[in-house]
Amino acid sequence: MRQLSLTLSVIFLLAAQGFSVAADDTKPGQSAIAADRVTCSLQPKAVEPSDPSSTSAIPHVEKFVAKEHFKEDIASNAPVKISWLGATFAKRFANKIEDDAGGASLQSYDLSAASSDNEILAKLGQGHESRLADVWCALKQQPNGSSGSLEISSKPNVFYVRDTAGELGAVDVLWGGVGWEIGASPVSDKPRWQAGTRVFSR
Repeated sequence: MRQLSLTLSVIFLLAAQGFSVAADDTKPGQSAIAADRVTCSLQPKAVEPSDPSSTSAIPHVEKFVAKEHFKEDIASNAPVKISWLGATFAKRFANKIEDDAGGASLQSYDLSAASSDNEILAKLGQGHESRLADVWCALKQQPNGSSGSLEISSKPNVFYVRDTAGELGAVDVLWGGVGWEIGASPVSDKPRWQAGTRVFSR
């Protein structure tokens, strides 16, 4: 197994930013180094973009219904501009309902080398799993692809989330120019995530 080296990237989830996803298509690389944790709220508050990264909790919500949030819509009044939802994401995640999101903070890592999902998960350890509510929370901070904690270049943002069957999958998000592209794929041993891919965990 190739040794992973992860350059940890401080994330400001409260700062506006965007990122792209090529779900259903995987990309290489990741090694983990301790990263700063950042706040994300499903009820955004005005925050200074220069605020230092910090640990913050996602507020409690009773239920998070994925299909009520993840919809293709690039209208100017869309809560988050989404230009594409991959077939795998639709099949595995669109019908998911999550209970109370609880208090969670997110941490990000930029991969310094191409890596497989299993290599990344081994480096992340027990806190590797995110929730769809976390993904949505991050998207809400950068609904139009502005800069922020999510990468908005051609590099994807990856979250490891359990699907409706309870199986862990890779959800990747990437800014496609007019909206976010959101995909998903099974966890794999193939080094498909390229260097520069941004990985999020709790």
